[in-house]
Amino acid sequence: MDPTTLLIVAAIVVFAILFVKKTLVIIPQSETKIIERLGKYHSTLSPGINIIIPFIDTAKNIVILKNGRYYNSTTIDLREQVYDFDKQNVITKDNVQTEINALLYFQIMDPFKAAYEIDNLPNAIEKLTQTTLRNIIGELELDETLTSRDTINTKLRAVLDDATDKWGVKVNRVELQDITPPQSVLTAMEKQMQAERNKRAAILTSEGEKASRILASEGAKTAMINQAEAAKQQAILQAEGEAQAKRQKAEAEAYAIQKIAEAEATAVQTVSQTIGSSANPANYILAQKYIEMMKEINSGDKTKTVYLPYEASNLLGSIGGIKDMFKEK
Repeated sequence: MDPTTLLIVAAIVVFAILFVKKTLVIIPQSETKIIERLGKYHSTLSPGINIIIPFIDTAKNIVILKNGRYYNSTTIDLREQVYDFDKQNVITKDNVQTEINALLYFQIMDPFKAAYEIDNLPNAIEKLTQTTLRNIIGELELDETLTSRDTINTKLRAVLDDATDKWGVKVNRVELQDITPPQSVLTAMEKQMQAERNKRAAILTSEGEKASRILASEGAKTAMINQAEAAKQQAILQAEGEAQAKRQKAEAEAYAIQKIAEAEATAVQTVSQTIGSSANPANYILAQKYIEMMKEINSGDKTKTVYLPYEASNLLGSIGGIKDMFKEK
């Protein structure tokens, strides 16, 4: 074979290899390409081996964001992506300039819309996020901005998801990574926070003292009530004891009187039988008691003075009567 023929055969083989290479397109999983045939949309390649017509079918270039820089690429990544936007200055409702850094998580759901409905998809999403964030923060005061991150994230995601739907993009979530007020505001906030803490500490201290005094007064009140109740119970028990003692004493005296009355009745009966029914038994008993008393007086100190009542003469008369009764016997 002459050199010319070999050169032609080699050229044909190389062309065939290039043709096959251009014809067979391998797409990795979670990626795709937009194929245009003669400048018009033809198809969206799926993962795996795809066949196209070389030099007639071409992949469309789109702008992607990678490592903070924009690149042209024919491959569209269908996985969820995150954009970390640079800090931007926003002004709150109370005219405080604040720096905010946001994270955006989105996913391309329709490659056709992402390629043909917007020219620079990453830049469009970034600018839309910035302007929407400025609008939302402009409706809030600084304190609300610092304490309402979830509310801001929800509003921002809803607006972005609705706006990017025509671009074939689904915004899954938005996170405010950092909110940085000016240093003067931070200093004022720190002083305010310290003053608020001191105020809460003073309030808690006063409430503690108040509660302590209330508990002490309640304790003293309870103690006084207990003491009064104890004194009351003691007085009741003492009164009941005294009443019981008086009742027992009265019963004893009544019993003693009853016994005395019985003894006197017996003595009277005995005397009546002894001296006869014509004599007065009471005078006899009285005279007998008088004689016993005189014996006791006579047995004691001889120098002491004895006072006899005026009625003692009646007793002496009774003794005389007794003598007369015994004489008659």
